[in-house]
Amino acid sequence: MARTGGRLLLALAAALIAGGCDGDGGYLADRKEPAASKTTAMPADMPADFDFELKYGYGGGKNEVDTYDGTITKDLIVNGTATADLALSEQEMRDIYARMREIDIMGKKKLEPENPGCGQDPHTDDSWTVTAAGETKSMHLSTEHCDITDDARQLADLREYVRGIAESKAAYKALPEAEGGYD
Repeated sequence: MARTGGRLLLALAAALIAGGCDGDGGYLADRKEPAASKTTAMPADMPADFDFELKYGYGGGKNEVDTYDGTITKDLIVNGTATADLALSEQEMRDIYARMREIDIMGKKKLEPENPGCGQDPHTDDSWTVTAAGETKSMHLSTEHCDITDDARQLADLREYVRGIAESKAAYKALPEAEGGYD
């Protein structure tokens, strides 16, 4: 029995080596994810230090969602800005984190189009600062050019998701209405 168990153990070890164990408990042969859907090195579970600041909109991005300070700022255009306290729920933060992880927000992003081509004005600007697992990353994107990259489109979609959550809060709804517009 001991001899059979030893052979079985050796056969199992040989199969693991031949199968291409990647050192993280997974097998290289099992990794058939396309590069586009591969997730980032961000931890699967939201780390305790996860926070972000998003500035967006016309005129340099005067709207802001800031989980570092727990605030939301609304661009009132001709009347400046107004700020209120913002409390996102643990679940909302987890959902936002999951979306950031899905698009690999902490990875390298191509935000400038290869052929900038035409320009448009007015245009929006987005600035992101994200902290997760001891790492902080900042990035900026603009809709100044008619074409935007896939990475920029993903960030714009994420902005709209975060904006929808933030603007649904009572604190945001209590802020004054904007007056005027951008040309």
